[in-house]
Amino acid sequence: MSHVRSIFLSDIHLGTRACQADRLLSFLRHHESDYLFLVGDIIDFWSMSRGIHWTRQQNTVVQKILKRARRGTRVIFIPGNHDEALREYVGTSFGDIELVPEYVHELADGRRFVLLHGDEFDQVTRYHRWVAVLGDVSYNVLVRINVHLSWIRRTLRIAGYWSLAGFAKRKVKGALEFIYGFEEAVVRAVAERGLDGVVCGHIHAAAMKDIGGIVYINCGDWVDSCTAVVEHHDGRLELVHWMEAATGAEFQADLELEEAR
Repeated sequence: MSHVRSIFLSDIHLGTRACQADRLLSFLRHHESDYLFLVGDIIDFWSMSRGIHWTRQQNTVVQKILKRARRGTRVIFIPGNHDEALREYVGTSFGDIELVPEYVHELADGRRFVLLHGDEFDQVTRYHRWVAVLGDVSYNVLVRINVHLSWIRRTLRIAGYWSLAGFAKRKVKGALEFIYGFEEAVVRAVAERGLDGVVCGHIHAAAMKDIGGIVYINCGDWVDSCTAVVEHHDGRLELVHWMEAATGAEFQADLELEEAR
């Protein structure tokens, strides 16, 4: 078990088939923190309006987060566009979890980072919602195809994880231009506020880079890349790629513990 100062998670998309809750459970099992920041799209109300897929693993993720909040971890939830219904309740708390529109977090080394989901910098999401919904459906199709490809790769004993959705994001010119444009827009806004950096989500493209003196960090997601950001006790930030899934025994132990509470 590793104890870090802060954990940043985004784009978990609970309520969908694509959500890799088993890997997130494994990550949480290996990481405790003083702060837990949920940077949007934790629950996918968009997809759930078309059909709900809620597993015991996903339920255990929710229970783990609630338990940490009860035990003293400061849990801050910044709703994204997929869980935008919760934006009506920002400024309140539920189950010891604080709901805020954004948050300025001071790292252990004194640097100040704004935490926000990022959809406000996505012109498609803001002004062409039907296109955003179509893109969301297409992305979920790629992720579900990738599940079958992963099974084939394991059957053929091909080592390593390969993502069809990730490949499309890296190779399709339009996707690359969208990612670069998004990053630049976010960094420009952060620079105008005189902050040192930003932690966001939304575009499912994990990154940690310096852009014009501003540290840009994207948490990635838990449907494809399975990435999180952690802050160590000295203020150092790390992007963690987590491919290990919780074993059946670990999940059962967690489940029994949560159900006993």
